[in-house]
Amino acid sequence: MIDIRELREHPEIYIKAARDKRIEADVPKLLELDQQLKDVKARLQDIATEKNRIGKSVPKLSGAEKDAALSELSWLKQEEEDDQERVKQLQPQFDALMLQVPQPADADVPVGKDDTENVELRREGDVPPFDFEVKDHVELGVALNMIDIERGVKLAGTRNYFLKGDGALLHWAVLRFAIDFMVERGYVPMSVPLLMRDEAMQGTGYYPGAEEQTYRMEKDELSLVGTAEVPLTAYRMGEILQEQELPLKFVALSSCFRREAGSAGKDTYGLYRIHQFDKVEQVIVCRNSDEQSAAFHEEILANSEGVMKALGLPYRVVAVCSGDLGRGQAKKYDIEAWMPSRGNYCETHSASKFYDFQARRMNLRYKDAQTKKNLFCHTLNNTVIASPRVLIPLMELYQNADGSITIPPVLRPYMQGRERITA
Repeated sequence: MIDIRELREHPEIYIKAARDKRIEADVPKLLELDQQLKDVKARLQDIATEKNRIGKSVPKLSGAEKDAALSELSWLKQEEEDDQERVKQLQPQFDALMLQVPQPADADVPVGKDDTENVELRREGDVPPFDFEVKDHVELGVALNMIDIERGVKLAGTRNYFLKGDGALLHWAVLRFAIDFMVERGYVPMSVPLLMRDEAMQGTGYYPGAEEQTYRMEKDELSLVGTAEVPLTAYRMGEILQEQELPLKFVALSSCFRREAGSAGKDTYGLYRIHQFDKVEQVIVCRNSDEQSAAFHEEILANSEGVMKALGLPYRVVAVCSGDLGRGQAKKYDIEAWMPSRGNYCETHSASKFYDFQARRMNLRYKDAQTKKNLFCHTLNNTVIASPRVLIPLMELYQNADGSITIPPVLRPYMQGRERITA
């Protein structure tokens, strides 16, 4: 959520933000409602003051003067009820529009319509040459008894799968390595709930906007998370932290659930776009400092790059353009791994900076030691690793001519010390 005072002073910034992000937000209507609410609330304050003045004078009055004062009190009470009813009508409309207004993107974010206009910043690692016919991850997985998509679809519908044998072990190895990698860097490991109340979904910015992508438990009014970002970021929502607690650095391994609504016919092959997967997520909650946010944004990106380099996977980093940013994101980097079967670099990580957008929605604050004021925190998050999507480049890039797969050295301790996966 944005600061209404900033919007009042600079509405053009938020109108541009909505346009650049291609997000619908009626800023003029919001300002109109804001002014109406301010006027009504000012009248209510004036009525309360006048009622108090007349109420104090009534015991001193008699006769016609007292009758007139009581009549005036009665009229003021009716006016008060009418204005209170007006507030009840206006406030939900105002609140709904406030939730729609996007965070302006940073000045250095490229303006573009969608992910096709993201800007490559750099490439890391070399794409290995192959002197044999390369198999894709599904062919490899079936041949090595690692993947069973057919039975996954039979039991759970499209975009579902089984990982089995060495497929399951490799999947867990990647996740366990990522957790250990982050814990060594001082991030607190967390095991998190996966069913969230609407307050947490709204607080982190997923509602409104992502309802169609979310599995909803209607009977319980709970939602399955699409990322551990939600419970990690909302962990201290509604609290006032002490400045010395900050920054909070969390890492969690969780299952994630996404309906992939609107993606019919898109990326239906293999393990790229699926309904359920596991992800190691990193979240930072820090002081209300643009400089600190910028530094931590680079830190969480470096953490994920460190994992990719340790796995020996070639990748590139892109600056995400305005039209590919979410409502609350001020800036985002994507990491895209090279996937031979797709013939391209494809997204595996997203590192997002929110400033105080999420914290305002969650009422997550800290007491500033210098000013003694309660300030809204800043929040950031990034994927550490997501599997089984990362198994696509791992299996395809580490395949051998004989159909086996070489296990990256950093994963071998999690795979009984083995060097290869063989039939």
